[in-house]
Amino acid sequence: MKGKEIELPTVEQIEAELNKENSKKEYNRVLRSTIFVLLVVTAAAVIVAVLMFPVLEIKGDAMTTTLRNGDFIVTGKAQEYERGDIIAFYYNNTLLVKRIIAKGGDEVDIGEDGSVTVNGQPISEPYVAEKTRGDCTVTLPYSVPKDEFFVLGDNRAQSVDSRNTALGAVTQDLIVGKLLFRVWPVTAIGGVK
Repeated sequence: MKGKEIELPTVEQIEAELNKENSKKEYNRVLRSTIFVLLVVTAAAVIVAVLMFPVLEIKGDAMTTTLRNGDFIVTGKAQEYERGDIIAFYYNNTLLVKRIIAKGGDEVDIGEDGSVTVNGQPISEPYVAEKTRGDCTVTLPYSVPKDEFFVLGDNRAQSVDSRNTALGAVTQDLIVGKLLFRVWPVTAIGGVK
């Protein structure tokens, strides 16, 4: 019995097959590298978003017309908070958003018509659509304790805030951060004031 002759591949065929294998290896290396970079970037973005600049969703109408239900806002921790800053803070495991009206050592008074004075001076509140004294159970004038903040919602008729003894003044350790930038809805992207 005579055996069949074995056909050996040509040098060109061997080189072509070798190039194919090298291309597969290079593709796999680039793919693994790309996936690794994407995972690292995603992890870094999550860490930054959670720890440094959390994004919050506004729920409710306490800050209307400045903020609306469903807005997404980027926040940032600050060394100091000033009058007029809009902050997010925890109250009974709930995240609330209000505007700082007065700081520790200030005296706040609210008239029957809802006009607010700080240290005897009326404050300008162009962000308030309808002034009202609202659900005010604190004794006025109210002296803000040291290292605390007197906060009010911009929608005074709907907001539960420092006017109510249930909430009172807010301590700095409860503050998540200052609201910086609206990222949703697209039509309202921009800074928060």
